[in-house]
Amino acid sequence: MPDHRRALDATAFSVMLLLTASWGFQQVMIKLAAGDVSLVMQAAIRSISATILLLIWARLRGTALFSRDGTLRPGIVAGMLFGAEFIFIYAGLGHTTASRMIVFIYLTPPLTALGLHWLVPGERMHARQWLGVLVSFAGLVLAFAEGFVASHGATALGDLCGVVAAVLWASTTVLIRASRLARVTASKTLFYQLAVSSILLLLASRLMGEPGVSRLSAIALASLVYQGVVVAFASYLAWFWLLRRYLAGRLAVFSFLAPMFGVVFGVLVLSDPLRPTFVAAALMVGTGIVLVNYSPVRSG
Repeated sequence: MPDHRRALDATAFSVMLLLTASWGFQQVMIKLAAGDVSLVMQAAIRSISATILLLIWARLRGTALFSRDGTLRPGIVAGMLFGAEFIFIYAGLGHTTASRMIVFIYLTPPLTALGLHWLVPGERMHARQWLGVLVSFAGLVLAFAEGFVASHGATALGDLCGVVAAVLWASTTVLIRASRLARVTASKTLFYQLAVSSILLLLASRLMGEPGVSRLSAIALASLVYQGVVVAFASYLAWFWLLRRYLAGRLAVFSFLAPMFGVVFGVLVLSDPLRPTFVAAALMVGTGIVLVNYSPVRSG
């Protein structure tokens, strides 16, 4: 069957700029609300609110979320990986800056490419993609070293949480591509992730002894709405809409903009330190993302 998805046009460019900017700004919003709503509890509220919105969306569109199709087991595992990823992201933000966290999180594309290379037929990497993986990992090492030297190791724990989150995010993607989840609707796959993570994140917050919602200030409410409605619900649906209409490889190249936006927003809003070595590390990670996603066109 021919692929009717088209090359990127002005609409795709505009939407991808908005999406990557929103993903980059999320870490800043988490930090801004941390004094009023504990970190992992923010993640739980994010997943719960997005789950409710997704249920309403699916009902209005007549999308089946509860039909028996053999995806329950991989769906639950995907949801647990998804939830664990956000435990490390949100808890890690208590130990590192928003700018640093998003750079480490976006090691995911190279890690995903590695996993797909070994586990999914037809996803073998070419020389350019291998180079992208190497460049990204070199950026990882440089970013870790820069943080350890500049902050005397103060950000090391949070940085490590970001790397673990990237591994979990990549594992989730590989699982989805390698299991029956690859043959169901994006809404159902997202539902598994959001619903299971809602339970896991609530439990994790309680086990960590977090105070939860201390004060529902204006900034806390705005942050929670942004995380749950704008990012976890609307931006993911917009991303899936783009994937159905445009060439996925060309869209994926834009993912390098998210860490770049994250660094800029962290500096402008939170006054995160911006040192030349870390800028170089972030650019290396971004370059690696582009090289991994910009694969040569296959014949046939």
